[in-house]
Amino acid sequence: MTLPVATSEEPEETGSANPRWTALRDLIVVVAVMVVVKQSLLPASQLYAGPASTFSAMIVGTILLRRRGKTWSDLGFRWPESWPKTLGLTLLSMIVFLAFAQTMSMIADMFFVDIGTSDRFAHVEGNLSAYLVIMFFVWTHGSFFEELLFRAFIISHASEAMDGGLRADLLAVLISSIFFGYRHAYYQGWHGALVTGAGGLAFGLLYLWFGRRNILPLILAHGTFNTLGQTFRFLGIED
Repeated sequence: MTLPVATSEEPEETGSANPRWTALRDLIVVVAVMVVVKQSLLPASQLYAGPASTFSAMIVGTILLRRRGKTWSDLGFRWPESWPKTLGLTLLSMIVFLAFAQTMSMIADMFFVDIGTSDRFAHVEGNLSAYLVIMFFVWTHGSFFEELLFRAFIISHASEAMDGGLRADLLAVLISSIFFGYRHAYYQGWHGALVTGAGGLAFGLLYLWFGRRNILPLILAHGTFNTLGQTFRFLGIED
C-alpha cells in the first residue's frame, strides 16, 4: 500500500495572496517608513532626514519586491537600449518638468510667498567639502532614490492596488505627486510644495509613458536639476 507523501512546501506569496492587497500593503509599508524615519530625524537634522528616510525605504522596498519575485528592473530601472534616445528623453523630461513647475509657480504666487529653500543649503555656498557631500546626496537620494520610490514604486503599487488601467494609473500619479510635494513643504513652504508637486506630476505622467520601460531619463533629469541648483548655490549665483 502506498501512503500519501506529505509536503512542507507552501504556496508562494504571489500565488496565495490577492495581488491588489499585497500591493497596497507594500505601498503602505514603504510610505510609512519614509514618513516615520523622516519625522523622527527632522528635529535633529533637516539636512539628512530626507536622505535617511529614502535610503531606509529603498532597503524595505527592495525586500518587499524580492518577496514577490520582482526587482527594480521590473519597475523600469534597467540599462537603456539606446543612449541617444535616453538622453533625448532626459532633455524632454526637463522641458516638461519646467513647463509644469513654472505654470504652477504662477498660480502659487497668488496664494503663497515663495520662501525658496529656507536656507537649508546655505552652508554649501563657497564650501567645497559641503558641495561634494551634497553632490553625493543629489545622485543618490535626490535622483535615484526619489525617482525609484515616488515614481516607480508608489505609482506602480498604487495603480495595482486599484486594479490597474488608465484611471488607476492617473490616480496613482496624482497620489504620488501630492505626497512628493508634501515631502518638500517643511523647508520650501506651501509655494514650494505646490511647485514641486507639479514637477512630480510631470515626471509621473512621463513615467506612465516611458518610465516603466526605462526610468533612467527621469533619474538623469532629476539629478541634473539638483546638480545645477547646488552648483549655482556653491558659486553664489542663487537669487
